[in-house]
Amino acid sequence: MNMTAIAIVAICAWALVSIVDSAKDKSRKKLNTKEVEAYKKEIAELKERVSVLEKIVTDERYDLKKQFADLEKDRVA
Repeated sequence: MNMTAIAIVAICAWALVSIVDSAKDKSRKKLNTKEVEAYKKEIAELKERVSVLEKIVTDERYDLKKQFADLEKDRVA
């Protein structure tokens, strides 16, 4: 009788642990999809910023302004 009770308790405990783990996995998936969406949005914003910076740096006027600024620094020093 004792072994039967122990087996029943063990099976019930195993089932309970399985249910709790399953519920945790589902909530993790929801959080992960939210995080993925946030990361995708942030990456898109960063790509846009890099694109703007590339346009600025490759502009001929930017290079000329930088050269003038370097000359001014040399004159001041």
